[in-house]
Amino acid sequence: MDRFDAIRHSGFSAVSRMSGVVQHAPTGFSMTDEVAAPMDIVYIEGFTGQTVIGIDTSELHAPQPVRMSLAIGVPSIRACVTDRIDDTINYAAVREALHALLETHGVQLLEALAEQVAQLLIADFGAHWVRVSLAKPAKFDDVESVGVLIERRRDARGTARATWASLGEGLIPD
Repeated sequence: MDRFDAIRHSGFSAVSRMSGVVQHAPTGFSMTDEVAAPMDIVYIEGFTGQTVIGIDTSELHAPQPVRMSLAIGVPSIRACVTDRIDDTINYAAVREALHALLETHGVQLLEALAEQVAQLLIADFGAHWVRVSLAKPAKFDDVESVGVLIERRRDARGTARATWASLGEGLIPD
């Protein structure tokens, strides 16, 4: 089976760096979007961690391996010019945040965990666009892995898009 290729699956086409003209916008973006400027993609491929996740009773008590690959889009990374880690996505910081999330997420579905990863990258690391591939390797004896692949992007105000909100019991007006 093909390995996940963050660049090939990014949805971004060729960008002419010389002219600064985007030839094709990323998947789900229109050419009029603020993010139609050239995007640089930082990626982490094949991150493996342990977490408790699943709906089967056998999965709810012991951590199991999960594997993820990330493509993190940011407009023209300043680090290309400054050579400073503060001007880019710090892989080590993302890795630490992913391990912390895997210990504390509290969700059962891969889809919900992938959403938390995407929102973390947008809110805490300044991503404008992310693609998260999240899988359980060897979940079944006859399947290499099962998983989900999601894309999310920052909204026009520069904040992470909320996918749901909870007001709490009794707070919804009649």
